[in-house]
Amino acid sequence: MASGIDLGTSSLKALVLDVDGAIVGRAAASYSMSAPQPGWSESDPQDWWQAAGIAARQAAGDHAAEIAAIGLSGQMHGVVLSDDMGQPLRPAILWPDVRTRRQLDAYRELGQDMRRKLANPPATGMAGPTLLWLRDHERPHYRAAQWALQAKDWLRLRLIHEAATEPSDASGTLLYDLTTDYWAKDVLDALDLRLDLLAPIRESAEICGVLSRDAAEHLGVRPNLPVVGGAADTAAAAIAGGLLDPGPVQLTIGSGAQVVAPRDRLAMDATARTHLYRAAAPDRWYAMAAMQNAGLAIEWVRTTLAASWAEVYAEAFAVPAGAQGLIFLPYLTGERTPHFDPTAKGAWIGLGLAHGRGHLLRAALEGIAFAVRQGLEALLATGVRSTDLRLAGGGSLDPRWRQLLADVLERPLLATPVSDASVLGAALLAGVGFGAWPDVQRVAAMAAPPELVATPGPDTQAYREPYLRYRQLYLPIAAALS
Repeated sequence: MASGIDLGTSSLKALVLDVDGAIVGRAAASYSMSAPQPGWSESDPQDWWQAAGIAARQAAGDHAAEIAAIGLSGQMHGVVLSDDMGQPLRPAILWPDVRTRRQLDAYRELGQDMRRKLANPPATGMAGPTLLWLRDHERPHYRAAQWALQAKDWLRLRLIHEAATEPSDASGTLLYDLTTDYWAKDVLDALDLRLDLLAPIRESAEICGVLSRDAAEHLGVRPNLPVVGGAADTAAAAIAGGLLDPGPVQLTIGSGAQVVAPRDRLAMDATARTHLYRAAAPDRWYAMAAMQNAGLAIEWVRTTLAASWAEVYAEAFAVPAGAQGLIFLPYLTGERTPHFDPTAKGAWIGLGLAHGRGHLLRAALEGIAFAVRQGLEALLATGVRSTDLRLAGGGSLDPRWRQLLADVLERPLLATPVSDASVLGAALLAGVGFGAWPDVQRVAAMAAPPELVATPGPDTQAYREPYLRYRQLYLPIAAALS
């Protein structure tokens, strides 16, 4: 059996697969994200560690002795500074964090050749700008650190007492050369950043080490289990959804939203509005439109308006499409695709006395869908040709929310039949690592075919004018608030 662990923004999920690929156990444990200052996003890695123990034990259940390997996935970007055994020196800085706005200037000053090999527009929350901020503002921590890791790689360090990363997360750091598949030493030198902070790069299904005795006791499994490289959450979800070759496009809605298109060649976005990362298989990449605020935004709206999830859906969908002229900009933590503006702000626009809580909720759901459409359009503008649009874990979304997405995107929406695709992908990579399956390509081919869950309906026309207004609102509001 293979176990997967996915370290997300607000919860950690664990899952166990048998040798036939059937799920025999799953569990989750939540934790909080803090904002010590406006624009900051941090988590205590010790909370992640406690969550790993809770979820892994519950998922393993009676199968703990049968687990043969562990795979990891996790939220991308951010930095955990740690000592050589994984003890964090400070809270982890996460991907929604926008404190590094000024550090982005250092990237804009790099030569064209260096920017080209990074293959990604600079964005706050990424490891490179974050390390620049730590060097400039917390020099004692920066100097004392043995490792600067992404979330799942920090967890692996705690599990096996060896540092490692893999290409799908490394390629999202703004410190990785996608043309050579190694750390961009010339970029690090130009930025005056430490190469020795960055972990050795292994492949996603490669065994990086074995579970230490103390970590095994914490997770409730046998010691000396192999732990593989794993993958960033979007790359792991693509494996679970069978997306390695060009054609299908996958939409993931979590804390943020991502539209992912597999690529079989290194094709960079000349408009610098989308990302290009390494996939969890050799000689494969994926282009990605990344929207900062999906679950983050609707959860903020829900708690601010004191609505339960049942009330969110009941009240929002009692309001007609278009929210009677109310528009929501979901930029609560800035925005990446297509604006790459960490200073972007959220807003409800068009409020009147006739609007109530249901209108605010409906507009929020529509605003997130509009952001996804804008991201999809930016991705298609790079030359991506989509055969179908698949919603990762879409079976877990409310059917009314799926229908709204299909109406706004004006595309049929398919869904992979599993929820929590990232943790499933992590477990599949573990299975490849210990030999249950021959390679990542074979595992991706095993994915169950997606099912049609929504087609554009009568409300499609009602969203066209609000979407145009949504697109027009960003620039004047950004100018007014700058």
